[in-house]
Amino acid sequence: MTNPPGTVVIFAQEADAPVDAVVRELDQRGVEVFRADTAWFPRHLSLEARLDGDGRWRGVLFTEHRAVDLEDIASIWYRDPSAFAFPATLTEVERAYAHREARLGFGGVLAALPALWVNHPNRAADAMFKPLQLATAAACGLRIAPTLVTNSPAAASRFAREHGAATTICKSFGPNTITEGVQLKIAYTRRLDETDLDELDGVASTATQLQRWVDKTREARVIVIGERMVTIAITADSPAAHVDWRADFAALRYQLVDTPPEVEKGLRRYLNTLGLAYAAVDFAIAKDRFWFLESNSSGQYGWLEAQTGAPITTALADLLTHPRGRP
Repeated sequence: MTNPPGTVVIFAQEADAPVDAVVRELDQRGVEVFRADTAWFPRHLSLEARLDGDGRWRGVLFTEHRAVDLEDIASIWYRDPSAFAFPATLTEVERAYAHREARLGFGGVLAALPALWVNHPNRAADAMFKPLQLATAAACGLRIAPTLVTNSPAAASRFAREHGAATTICKSFGPNTITEGVQLKIAYTRRLDETDLDELDGVASTATQLQRWVDKTREARVIVIGERMVTIAITADSPAAHVDWRADFAALRYQLVDTPPEVEKGLRRYLNTLGLAYAAVDFAIAKDRFWFLESNSSGQYGWLEAQTGAPITTALADLLTHPRGRP
């Protein structure tokens, strides 16, 4: 394969083994890589960008040890980097102001570059909203389960009784972990029971998501990398993992399977609609039918690649070295 001109820029946390693997793959191909964490800005990562009458940003992105010309950036992999980190001497108000300026200035220049994004931060931010995901998935021809979003205990009770307490689940909208003091707490997806129907007052405290349980035999994570898809079926061998496979990784079995044509078609429409180049999409499988659960535009894949040999690293390297988006 002939490598396109240009540099691949990767924004990721410093300790990220899958990123290390992609960097090694790109290095073997002779592709220039500039890797940084956005937490390095502004103390250890600097930007110098100038716009003249032709509407093109020119300049350099640099650290103490490396630099990349903005016009030489072919693609940007935005892989869940850390937040900007500002000097401790700033007050809370000053840090808030500095964060806004960094996001709009530093981020704004990068967003204006004619490069391929995997994924563009603005598109990824939009795509994280689960209600939007569900509506988009349904519009793109993917199966979804009936879902309720509410802060009304009465509405939650009606929904649960309509579908049956044992066939109703409660799940988080965002990351399911919180840290309270030094204790890590995890909110796994859980099935309701009759006792829960008498204890729904907590629904009033915030937005709550209830969904009809899909009587699944297994689940699948579909990794979409540009035009390529890799589907890994996940079979749970414990009651906890059967409800939420994140609850018991030791009880999981993995298998590479074909992506059903209707799922592939729906996912292509889904990613095109949301402007994404990459996503990890979770499905429940019942009677060989795939039911869309949720999508993560920075979703993890490393352990799935290790377990199955799925060529995800190679596919990402292929995508990042494709010159799409260059003028």
